[in-house]
This record gives sequence, C-alpha cells and structure tokens, in this order.
Amino acid sequence: MQAKEPSVSLLKDSEWSKIDGEACRVIDFSPMATIKDGEVLDIDKRLPYASVILECKRYPGNATGFITHKEDFAHLWAAFIERKVNADEEVIIFWTKKHYRKGVKLFSAFMPKLWVLICPKGAYNFMVDDNYRPEISGEARAHAQSAILDWKPEVME
Repeated sequence: MQAKEPSVSLLKDSEWSKIDGEACRVIDFSPMATIKDGEVLDIDKRLPYASVILECKRYPGNATGFITHKEDFAHLWAAFIERKVNADEEVIIFWTKKHYRKGVKLFSAFMPKLWVLICPKGAYNFMVDDNYRPEISGEARAHAQSAILDWKPEVME
C-alpha cells in the first residue's frame, strides 16, 4: 500500500476530537520511548511517547497522531513490538472521550483515549465503507471486521 503524505497533525485533544469514535488504520508506529521490564521509559518528558501515521476517513491524506499518554503508548507497543502484526492483519485505533465509564469523564484530560485493535487485513475498509465488498454480508461481514486482539483502557465502556 502506498502511504499518502500526512495532511494533518493530531497532538492536542482538540485536534484528536475531530475523529472521536472513528476507526483509523495505523499505517506506521514510530516509538520515541521504549518499554523495559513493563515500565515506559521516555527519552525526554517534553516529547510524545510515539507518533502514528493514520488513515482516517475524515482526512483526504493521512494524519500524524502523537501519542502522549503512557497507557496508550503501552497498548500500541504491545500490538506492534511485543505481539507484532502479521502480514494478513492491520491495526485499527479508536480515539475517544465519549465512551468513558460513569464518573470518569470529569478526569478525561488525564485518561487514556485509544482503543487499539489488531484485526484481519481489510477490516478498516469494512468499518468505514458499507459498500465495500457487498457480497460479504451477515456473520461473515461481522467476522471480517472483528478484532483478533484488542487493548481497551479499563476506564472505557
């Protein structure tokens, strides 16, 4: 797949909020921190933990998202570095502040916001385009876009 030049950068919640709850395919994960013995080790407290190149329906080009929460970083690290993504799989993320459990929304600025999923390759297309492969329907369609493995923060519903 030919990667498009990123058209937008997502760093602050106000920028990420434009895709709140939308599926985005992770094209590239570039860690700026590492994990050793279960602990996130950042290089510089002023830098994000990582960046991701995303394909999102909302943007004509790709977007660059910066990961600034330790738990979000740890989940992406688990998917890409520890578990590794196979050739027949893709990573989908949902950034959201809308799906916190009751009582947590007041503290959302300090909470993780990414739900990270490893899905079968092509799942993203099924998620964002109802007309993609219309010959696949029902249970087969649901299976084609279901997560093989996921990391969902405990603070989310």
